Amino acid sequence: MPPTDIAAPPPSASPPSASPNSPQPVSTQPGALDAALLESRERWRAFGAIAVDFAWETDTLGRFTFVWPDRLLGWAASDMLGQPGARLLMPAAEGAPPPTDPFTATVPVRRRRAWLSGAQGRATCFALSSDPLHDASGAVIGTRGVGLDVTGREQADLQIAAALRRGEMLELLTTQLRHEMQAPRMMEAILSTVKQGLGALGTAIISVPQNLAAEVLHTIGAPPGPILAVADRLLRAAGSEAQMVAAAAEPQMAQADSGMLVLACPVTTRFGGVRGLVTWRAAHARAWDADDHLLAAAGTGLVRIVLEHEAIQRQLATQARTDPLTRLLNRRAFLEEATRRIDRLDREELPGTLMLLDIDGFTALNNERGQEAGDSVLICAAELLQRTFRPSDILGRVGADEFAVWLDGSDEMTAAERAEALRVQFPLNLAHLPSLTGPGAVPPADAVATVTIGIACRQPGTYEDLDSILSRTTQVLRETRRTGRGQWRVSHTRPSL
Repeated sequence: MPPTDIAAPPPSASPPSASPNSPQPVSTQPGALDAALLESRERWRAFGAIAVDFAWETDTLGRFTFVWPDRLLGWAASDMLGQPGARLLMPAAEGAPPPTDPFTATVPVRRRRAWLSGAQGRATCFALSSDPLHDASGAVIGTRGVGLDVTGREQADLQIAAALRRGEMLELLTTQLRHEMQAPRMMEAILSTVKQGLGALGTAIISVPQNLAAEVLHTIGAPPGPILAVADRLLRAAGSEAQMVAAAAEPQMAQADSGMLVLACPVTTRFGGVRGLVTWRAAHARAWDADDHLLAAAGTGLVRIVLEHEAIQRQLATQARTDPLTRLLNRRAFLEEATRRIDRLDREELPGTLMLLDIDGFTALNNERGQEAGDSVLICAAELLQRTFRPSDILGRVGADEFAVWLDGSDEMTAAERAEALRVQFPLNLAHLPSLTGPGAVPPADAVATVTIGIACRQPGTYEDLDSILSRTTQVLRETRRTGRGQWRVSHTRPSL
């Protein structure tokens, strides 16, 4: 600071009386002024040490010309002299504006927060204030500034912000789910919100069945193909279903071959199976942090609810279409599926064949041996049908002791071969049932030993509907039973068009 001119009192003047606390006059003896200036400088230095954690001056290129204290963030002040101050600034997060460089500022900067990198890579948040330095002509020749360590306050603010962000995301999720009734739309709402909340390229629900490749159940955003392999590995690394439940599996992170950053959160449901909420960022994006884990975990809980909802819907749909005893399609589901197949056959110009099978003497068996014996016969018949026909054929239980088969692209010759195999195999299979061979059982040659079959073929180009085919098949089945049971017959009646 510039020296102040101080005049000495005239010799004839008496020195004023002074109280003990009044300032003492500064001596004008040689060296006294230098000592006073040094004392003033030390006083301001002490004030600065109390008030701030970092002080600096830089030149026109932003290089340090003065640094205080002697050791800052693990760096020696002597090593920092001549180095650009901007090297201390941590890079900005993806999508965020670059941080203001207070070390080259040409205008005053006040309490601007910035993360500075320490010698060990540890980041510290400072509130930085600086003023430009000017020469006599007014040109900027550097900066002078101070910094205050606000890391604790910044982390507290970040935690509050993260909690608010999670709360906003959950509120948005619950609001959207309140208006969605179907599970696929509910899942789409969850994935969209998680993707937006995490700033991700895409989000998906991935299933990893045992000994099978990973399967994408739901997805939104960028296609998951480039990250599917690493997502599969991360979810399997979480352990088995039982291990995941016991350990409350934590989110898993990895980098895909494409460079994308992958975050996988395992999901278990009470219906079994290992699945995961997987989300991914671009290769140059910031790494996943603890806050991201919490956000993803918030979405994972809702994903579990929707997955269980989907499983319940599938169970209800299966129960509505399936015979509970034989696990074959019930009558309504069989007719619906056969109608769809007929529409496709017309486009492809292929034949189709309907077979009706009636178990001979079933009512007598059920009355004499009880329902358990009757159920075992029905199950035996269903298992024989499943072994005899292709997976693409439709099998159904359409009555108490009546079964139906629809063969896509097959004519009456193929159906006749299958019918003959059933006629021969059915009695042989019944002969091994404990309910029929045990003490007091009805002998296989009696009543329940055969199956009667009616067959009707639909030729391409006839445009015959299912009701007509069903009528012809039922008629030929009745005719066959009148002439003798345990046989099969093909309908030669021409359809009425």
